[in-house]
Amino acid sequence: MPHSQTSAPRDGILKGRLARGASPWLLPTVATAAISLVRARRSKGAAAVAVPTTALAAGMLWFFRDPEREISQGRVISPADGVVQSIMPWKDGRTRVAIFMSPLNVHVNRAPLAGTVTSVEHIPGGFVPAFNKESENNERVVWHFDTELGDIEMIQIAGAVARRIVPYVPQGTKVEQGERIGLIRFGSRVDIYLPEGVEADVEVGQKTVAGVTRIDRG
Repeated sequence: MPHSQTSAPRDGILKGRLARGASPWLLPTVATAAISLVRARRSKGAAAVAVPTTALAAGMLWFFRDPEREISQGRVISPADGVVQSIMPWKDGRTRVAIFMSPLNVHVNRAPLAGTVTSVEHIPGGFVPAFNKESENNERVVWHFDTELGDIEMIQIAGAVARRIVPYVPQGTKVEQGERIGLIRFGSRVDIYLPEGVEADVEVGQKTVAGVTRIDRG
């Protein structure tokens, strides 16, 4: 049965912070909304513009929220907020757990285990919807971590809207479990490969919370 840890905590902007890497999208939107609101007092045209721009700015602030989390105990914890899309055995004995992230989810990803980042590789590709099988050929960033379980692979996959992946830490960095390691802007997917002998303890359709939901059984 899924762990009770999958219940999402209350993610409010005031209880957390804004995600690193949000500035190119957030600043112009908020600035436009602010200017429209100031001019709205003098112009009906500006007032008409102020409504959608303010709504968009509020949406951006919500999307780029980065709440504080109380990191759970466990060998492997979820690197992403979202829904388990698939659990597939791999030819080399590993198990791939794919987590789909909608635009409503927090999009800051976290380290699934403590260890050292041994590689961060950007691979160009397409931008089909992240829930599509062909999304495996999308733009992505492949991470490898040297951990107590050996090499752990994690892949951030861009979707149809998410066309920018922002790694926070470089190769050689030592990270703690649950530490923030990167951002995917807008809807996307994160895959984590459990090593041979480690079973998944989540189910397809189950909600996950980065840094909170335990992925493995042990």
